[in-house]
Amino acid sequence: MTNKIIRVVLTGPESTGKTWLANKLSEHYKTVFMPEYARSYIESLDRKYNYSDVETIANKQIEQLSEYLSKANGILLIDTWLIITKVWFNEVYGKNPGWLSAQLKNIPIDIYLLCSPDITWEYDPVRENPDNRKYLFDVYKNEIENLNKPYKIIKGKNSDRLSNAINAITEFIDNK
Repeated sequence: MTNKIIRVVLTGPESTGKTWLANKLSEHYKTVFMPEYARSYIESLDRKYNYSDVETIANKQIEQLSEYLSKANGILLIDTWLIITKVWFNEVYGKNPGWLSAQLKNIPIDIYLLCSPDITWEYDPVRENPDNRKYLFDVYKNEIENLNKPYKIIKGKNSDRLSNAINAITEFIDNK
């Protein structure tokens, strides 16, 4: 492996274990992960989010990438990324800012781990989509395929899910 930081995005519908996986993978690889900015931003609002808020979230995700790359130890794990933000724009507002697709194409991501909705949805105040996770999974998969980026679907519960993610990253690194 070279000195290049491998960028691994955890993506998928809500309540599919992305943050849990990011934590566990960062422990396994002894590196940092870039947390989901949207969650902390939305939780800090005293009103319903709007289009401008989602654009602010996207810009902050891009800004945070450099910061976390400088802290990473060989691998940077990214808990959600612009792909989720793009789908969020399209699903909620029927449009997205013109610059977003270019950023998705131009900012290098090495591999996406697409988390399957094969685990139970759990309520929290920020989550909105308990009934359309399979649909959103397919939308994310299509977006990744349109970017022509490598990805692996991550399934299973707990340690199986973690093992599947580690195996996907290992396979990616071994095939570089």
